Amino acid sequence: MDMSQYLEIFIDESKEHLQLLNQSLLSLEQNPQDRAVLDEIFRVAHTLKGMSGTMGFSKMTKLTHDMENVLHAIRNGELKINPDLLDLLFKCLDALENYTENVVNTGSEGDNDYAGLIDSLNAVLDKKAQGSQKAPSLKIEKEEKTDKPVYKTANFKLSEFEQNAVKKAYSMGMNVFEITVVFNESCLLKSARAFIIFQALERHGEIIKSVPKVEDIEDEKFDFEFTVVCIAKEEASTFSKEINQISEVKEVIIKPLDPEKLNESQLEENEDLSGVSNLQSDKKDGEGVREGNKSKVMSHKTKTGKTVRVDIDRLDVLMNLVSELIIIKTRLEGIEDIDASKNYAEAVEYLERITTSLHDSVMKVRMVPVELVFNRFPRMIRDISRELGKDIVLTMTGTETELDRTVIDEIGEPLIHLIRNSADHGIEPKEVRERLGKSPSGHINLKAYQVGNNVVIEVEDDGQGIDLEKVKQKAVERGFLKKDMVNNLSQKEAIDLLFKPSFTTSDKITDLSGRGVGLDVVKTKIEQLGGAVEVETEKGVGSKFIIRLPLTLAIIQALLVVIGDEKYAIPLNSTKEIIKITPEQIKMIQNQEVILLRNMVVPIVRLNKILEVPGDHDEKKNMTVVIVKKGEKTSGFLVDSLIGQREVVIKSLGKLLSGIKYIAGATILGDGNVALILDVNSLAV
Repeated sequence: MDMSQYLEIFIDESKEHLQLLNQSLLSLEQNPQDRAVLDEIFRVAHTLKGMSGTMGFSKMTKLTHDMENVLHAIRNGELKINPDLLDLLFKCLDALENYTENVVNTGSEGDNDYAGLIDSLNAVLDKKAQGSQKAPSLKIEKEEKTDKPVYKTANFKLSEFEQNAVKKAYSMGMNVFEITVVFNESCLLKSARAFIIFQALERHGEIIKSVPKVEDIEDEKFDFEFTVVCIAKEEASTFSKEINQISEVKEVIIKPLDPEKLNESQLEENEDLSGVSNLQSDKKDGEGVREGNKSKVMSHKTKTGKTVRVDIDRLDVLMNLVSELIIIKTRLEGIEDIDASKNYAEAVEYLERITTSLHDSVMKVRMVPVELVFNRFPRMIRDISRELGKDIVLTMTGTETELDRTVIDEIGEPLIHLIRNSADHGIEPKEVRERLGKSPSGHINLKAYQVGNNVVIEVEDDGQGIDLEKVKQKAVERGFLKKDMVNNLSQKEAIDLLFKPSFTTSDKITDLSGRGVGLDVVKTKIEQLGGAVEVETEKGVGSKFIIRLPLTLAIIQALLVVIGDEKYAIPLNSTKEIIKITPEQIKMIQNQEVILLRNMVVPIVRLNKILEVPGDHDEKKNMTVVIVKKGEKTSGFLVDSLIGQREVVIKSLGKLLSGIKYIAGATILGDGNVALILDVNSLAV
């Protein structure tokens, strides 16, 4: 059977399951007694085993099978959770992620069989087996005396309705059997086997009860056994013959229903008897947890039932069509030599409303929560903490904040640099923090929130802050500045030195930092996305890196201006205000033209000179200046005239023209002409 058609589904679902496994392992590390989390980890490992087995990925199947054995021993109380065991499970997670990455890149799982990991898993189980031989449990002694296996699913009660059905069957002379089916532990598709068995049973009788419930069996939320109560005219041998012919069935136990079950009290409807989690010893303690799991499963089903996966290329096509529609709408608005009747004006106005609504809807489809990026950081902080010997707590807020998919794809790398920077440079060692009167645990806060048409992401730590004197000293040592210039630097200018390529304050190179390739990468990437980075720091208290990003990179509000004979667009989210000045107001400071605006010195940028625009650029009595902001800085762009605000569609310049300085893209105007979109970050002084 050709499984390649299911490869994309396998990849998507594997990534989701691995992310869930990562989160669950981190939760288990914080609370090793949480039975619900342990059950979730077991379920994910089992699902991955079934998926990889179905696709023919034998190495993934082998690894998840051995993981499942260890998790099964933990669930049964035969193994205790400790840091070494968790490290081993995290290594298994990394191996599964590598397998999945190989499947994405090559279509196969690769050649690495991770034999060392599998040996470690088996060694853990061997230690458990040796321990159990030395101190046999009460349960094992009981099984040895009876010489019969005790199946948990056989321990059930009948509701009043089921009791009445059994009594009526007896009165009609029919047989009522309690049938327990046990699968081989190597069985990969248990739910599929169970479905075949249910079909066989229903051909000869009627099933009135199933333990676990049918829904749980369909979802593979059971171990390797289940029990049903079946009413039939046939004898037990008929059922035994039918079921034993089905592959991967280890054992079938068929016996008449115990009459005592008809005399027991009625079971409450919401009681759950499924799976190994119902050990008699912890039944009362686990009741609330199981109820929580049940509601969680129900809400999960509801959510997935209303969700559909769409290829991102289709969304891009849809966005392009909406973009073309906006261009045509703008063109209709700009037609002047037409009899602009009332009906025409109303039609254009209605078209504008529809286009805006359609644009908003498409944008919402493209928006994804920053949680998709944030979720990778708890594991990263855990590993860094262990590597550096520091106690670091990561707190994430605003994970539901949404960004355009194109932005989400790009911000992961800058955030990794900032968080590593906080962990390595910012947070002090535990003994240093205690000496300074701080809490032994360092805290990194990762926060996201929306402000207007921008999303702000903050990375804040309560570490030692930035030593600005050391920054200045390193700047002189590395030849970035002369010694006499350093003393005149403001705090903002000193912090900006950190974003210079190859600049680092670290005295030694480690696996985490010290090569000076961190913050310059952050600044370059964020500015490519049309955003900005700001830094707030206080020595001995901590630092905060603030990233401001546009909500979307596809359609923006822009201010259209005229420079010489050409039209340009300035993104409106970078525009602060527009003022008129006279040539006399322009002054010179250190070879830079500036103006004084409300007691604030604002540098002037003559766009016609920088962009080398042809045309008449004679000095006018009244000159138009567009004040733009770049982070906390402001600059004044000198333009010839204004056209007005427009909703513009950003078009890429293509590979041949990529990387052109000062230009962020282009847009098509209503008259069919092209206007270049200015890159405010590179033009601002």
